[in-house]
Formats: sequence, C-alpha cells, structure tokens
Amino acid sequence: MSFEVVGEFEEKIADFYGATWGVAVDSCTHGIELCLRYVGANEIVVPKRTYLSVPMLANKMNLELKWKDEDWRDYYEIGNTGVYDAAVLWRKDSYIPKSFMCISFQFQKHLSLGRGGMILTDDLVAKDELKKMSYDGRIPNVPWREQNVDTMGYHYYMTPETAQKGLDKFNEAKRTKPRKWLLEDWPDLTKVEVFK
Repeated sequence: MSFEVVGEFEEKIADFYGATWGVAVDSCTHGIELCLRYVGANEIVVPKRTYLSVPMLANKMNLELKWKDEDWRDYYEIGNTGVYDAAVLWRKDSYIPKSFMCISFQFQKHLSLGRGGMILTDDLVAKDELKKMSYDGRIPNVPWREQNVDTMGYHYYMTPETAQKGLDKFNEAKRTKPRKWLLEDWPDLTKVEVFK
C-alpha cells in the first residue's frame, strides 16, 4: 500500500469540512502540537474541561499552561493562536477560515479509525511545512537520502493503512448522525493530580 492513499484521504476530509488542505497525522494531539510549533506559541491556554493530552503539551513543549472557563461545543481555540482543538467535530463545511483545525479519528470519535487525526488549513505554505514536520522533516514520496532536509520533523505521520480505513468508513460516517458531546463529558482538569 502506498502513501498516495493518505493524500486521497486528506483531500476527502478537507473537502467534507470545507477546508482547502488536510494534513493527516497519527493523532489529533500531535496535530495540535505541530500547529503550535508552527505558529510559535509561547503558552497554552485551554478550557478546564478538555482531554488530558492537550494541556500536557505545555510540559512537553516547555510552554506556560493557563486555564480558562469556557462552555465550548465541538471545538475551542487554544489561546489566540488560530489553532483549534476540534477533536469531536463532525460537521460538513465547518472549517473556520485562516485557522488550523485539528480533528480526531480516535476510536470514540465519529469517524473511528482507532488512531489518527487531521490538520485542516487554507494556507498552502503552512500545509507543506506541517506535512514535512509530520514526516521527520522530509518531503513525502521522495527518498529521504535524496533530500537535504531543512525542517525539524516529529515522526507523526498517518500510515497508509489508517488512511485506507478512513476511506472505507467515510461514506458510512457521512450517513450517520454524530454524537453530541457535552462539557460534562470531561472532568475539571485543574483538580487532576498531574496538573496541581
């Protein structure tokens, strides 16, 4: 199986959400991390009620962590970075222009692939750079030994097998109604030991 299937999946997801480009990654959290690195974030501002891995990026990236009270639905912006955690969002034409929206395909999500994520963007330069960052700094489909790699990479790419599973399940996901997530689905992380 070749990496062309990943490009096909990126196009299908981007089109569904109304974004120009999609960058497939191995998880939504890694997509958020790549976007925060790309925009040069110096802090992470997240709702008190979200998934653990997002505020944990502050420690991983050596950034200041700040909490906010926010009654969010489907997605939220991380501070004023233009980076959105949209892990639970499944809605046609819901892309926010000039943003980086990170979608999840984790096993509990509407398009359940077990693992995986997608960065949605309308910025071609950012798309190309984020793609390289997800692929160990290299351009996909070109042998790395033939490249003078100029980008720090993070080995966060989506495998062709995961992308194929996404293509296989896509039409069924379009036909079915997604779960509505509530704020109460997440505990207050400020009370969780690791964040005290």
